Amino acid sequence: MPNQPKTPRLPTPSKPAFIVSRGRAIRSIVVFRALQLGDMLCAVPTLRALRLGFPRARITLIGLPWAEQFAARFHRYVDVFAAFPGHPDLPEQPVRGEAADGFFENMRACRFDLAVQLHGNGLVSNSIVEALGAAHSVGFRPADEASGGAAANALNYIAYPTVGHEAVRLLALAQHLGLPDAGMRLEFPLREADYAELDASGLEPGLTPGAYICVHPGARSRDKCWPAQHFAEVADRLADETGLAVVLTGSEKERDMTAAVAARMRHTPVDAAAPISIGAMAALMSRARLLVCNDTGVSHIADGLGLPSVVIFSRSEMARWAPIDTSLHASIWDPEGRSVSAVLQHARRLLTVDTRAADAATQRQALHSDSFFGVP
Repeated sequence: MPNQPKTPRLPTPSKPAFIVSRGRAIRSIVVFRALQLGDMLCAVPTLRALRLGFPRARITLIGLPWAEQFAARFHRYVDVFAAFPGHPDLPEQPVRGEAADGFFENMRACRFDLAVQLHGNGLVSNSIVEALGAAHSVGFRPADEASGGAAANALNYIAYPTVGHEAVRLLALAQHLGLPDAGMRLEFPLREADYAELDASGLEPGLTPGAYICVHPGARSRDKCWPAQHFAEVADRLADETGLAVVLTGSEKERDMTAAVAARMRHTPVDAAAPISIGAMAALMSRARLLVCNDTGVSHIADGLGLPSVVIFSRSEMARWAPIDTSLHASIWDPEGRSVSAVLQHARRLLTVDTRAADAATQRQALHSDSFFGVP
């Protein structure tokens, strides 16, 4: 697989004065990032840097309730998960008011040495992080503000980068902390349980690893979705040209979207939109040759798996969210839904990237299993 580019070294302030004798002064860390799948995967390089810099620290992640499975998957970087009860000024979830008081009380009782704010520019989230009661807090502040909060240690907050990829923006804080360079590659480790769930689902009978492509027509925000007819045309053309099978992926809530694509295809695809976990869907994708998708969480899974992908953007900031490695991934800006030819052009190129063909998917499966990392 092509080498990932190295993390750009951004100019940042001197590392905070409280970072001394790394790993001994800081024994417990809490990280706040209560966002969705793609956002969380973009934070993995910073979590990896935290673990490398503080190998003995107990790291707690505060996230949306769904992210308990994220924390379990990335157990090499996260020791404890705490579900965030919500905040009236954060849109990701309704506020669970009855849980909020007890939540902050429990967090303060942990007496964290360090709180890390990885949730945006801090306009709302810095007050949340300060309320955790850690001895020290670091994070981002709006670029036009002089400090990140009212606390005495607010100078530990740095200006939030307003340009660049999300993973690189977050890594500016790792550099501010003086953490080792752990690279900016994304990850998505797969477990035996993911493959077992996929096999039990019955979604892939007759599919040979490396002999199919995945098409993911859905997204959390449906206004970001490319037209079903275009996905169908791309899938049919690639099936005609390569003989590869087509698998339509999606959540159970996206069955109408995969059905719409299937109804417009000449070939008969495997419709894999089903009530399976993110891990089982990723296991299915790991055996594919290519993913074609909207700008959504699965594009970051493909990035983490090293699965070549074509990602179609229509709303989001492409420079911030597109996969970084352009040798494995192509990003297309197509807000008007007219770029079928460009998607096909890049898909054809990416299908020739890996000369190992069918063996590529099998090797990715081994690379991203827990056994590769020495985890039983």
